[in-house]
Amino acid sequence: MTLSFFDQFMSPTHLGIPLITLALSLPWILFPAPSSRWLDNRLLVLQNWFINRFTQQLFLPLNPGGHKWAVLLTSLMIFLITLNMLGLLPYTFTPTTQLSLNMGFAVPLWLATIIIGMRSQPTHALGHLLPEGTPTPLIPILIIIETISLFIRPLALGVRLTANLTAGHLLIQLIATAAFVLLPLMPTVAILTATLLFLLTLLEIAVAMIQAYVFVLLLSLYLQENV
Repeated sequence: MTLSFFDQFMSPTHLGIPLITLALSLPWILFPAPSSRWLDNRLLVLQNWFINRFTQQLFLPLNPGGHKWAVLLTSLMIFLITLNMLGLLPYTFTPTTQLSLNMGFAVPLWLATIIIGMRSQPTHALGHLLPEGTPTPLIPILIIIETISLFIRPLALGVRLTANLTAGHLLIQLIATAAFVLLPLMPTVAILTATLLFLLTLLEIAVAMIQAYVFVLLLSLYLQENV
């Protein structure tokens, strides 16, 4: 039974073909194509307001050079939110529970911010490795520590997103299993467990959106250091 709880995180295949590609392409199919007839749609107006507010808040601390990343980071956040929310539906697969996929998002974007910093202002970019006023005997140690912390950033991005979503899915499955097992034995406890499951599902909806926002927010902070 313990092993079956983790089967939901295995990448599904059909006839030897991985279905993660279908799971990644589904969010783009759900988005409506641009059309003038959508201008009066209240839901899309609310969605556009949210996107505009998010973009303004995200790029407010950045200078105009970093505003070129607005479309990329905003699209990434919407894509991650959609993947995370679709993964909460029954009998669905959540691609963002795969560390390899999250690292595939985190590493190239983090590396791009480092390359931009090294190209535009190499002295300032390398200055982050050594805080000002550091005593001379501590300089080699601090450079090593700061370099390690720099290279850990993409790993932290990927692991944070993977761990939060995986933990939430496991909790939902464990509590749902407990509710089904307790229903014929102790109906009152089963109802309380189902109530807890409902509240946990609401929490996971919030976590799905917050983790996507945190992922993009940290990337914008890395960009702010190098632009």
